[in-house]
Amino acid sequence: MIKSSKLQLTIQALVKLVLGIGIIGLLLFLPAGTWQYGHAWLFISLLFIPMLGVGIWLLICHPHLLIKRLNHKEKDKEQKRVVSLSGIMFIVGFLVCGLDFRYGWSHLPVGIVIGASVLFLLSYALYAEVMRENAYLSRTIEIQNNQKLIDTGLYRIVRHPMYTVTILMFLTMPLILGSAWGLVVFAFYPILIVLRIRNEEQLLMNGLEGYRDYQKRVPYRLIPWVW
Repeated sequence: MIKSSKLQLTIQALVKLVLGIGIIGLLLFLPAGTWQYGHAWLFISLLFIPMLGVGIWLLICHPHLLIKRLNHKEKDKEQKRVVSLSGIMFIVGFLVCGLDFRYGWSHLPVGIVIGASVLFLLSYALYAEVMRENAYLSRTIEIQNNQKLIDTGLYRIVRHPMYTVTILMFLTMPLILGSAWGLVVFAFYPILIVLRIRNEEQLLMNGLEGYRDYQKRVPYRLIPWVW
């Protein structure tokens, strides 16, 4: 029975991985008008190869966390709005990057693309570390049964390290894709994260024991000494 459940989870994860590759590929190559979009192939490799590795690690070591990452549906109305706006931003951002390549709107130096790629991979490593540190991580905003406050590791520096890491990842995406105009679109992501955090913290203050004291010990939400 356990083997059957793990097989089903593996199939579900692989299906979502393939769908993700297909959707992002279409959003990039279709507006680019060619498969010879080297930046897009670089980005897809940097995004999905580590994702496959993290997925295998979760499947073996933390299948319950993988289930939470795969099955996510926001219930809160405000969070649904933020997620919808984020989805629109991603679609528009990738389309703009593809069109930028097709029509040559911007030309980023190779050094910027390489630097963004390194920062993206570093952010991915931090992403995995946050998941290792916090077993309660979910893609939905909720208080889980028997959830405990996490205040170790990166959580000693900022209260929402996962969001800090994803901001780094998403702002480097258009740079990897060689698009300055794409960065203009993705620059809206930190604003959406701020809206998400404001709503999330209300839930945590009201439902997670010790969170108000944690806010006093760790005053910064995303960036040390800034906010």
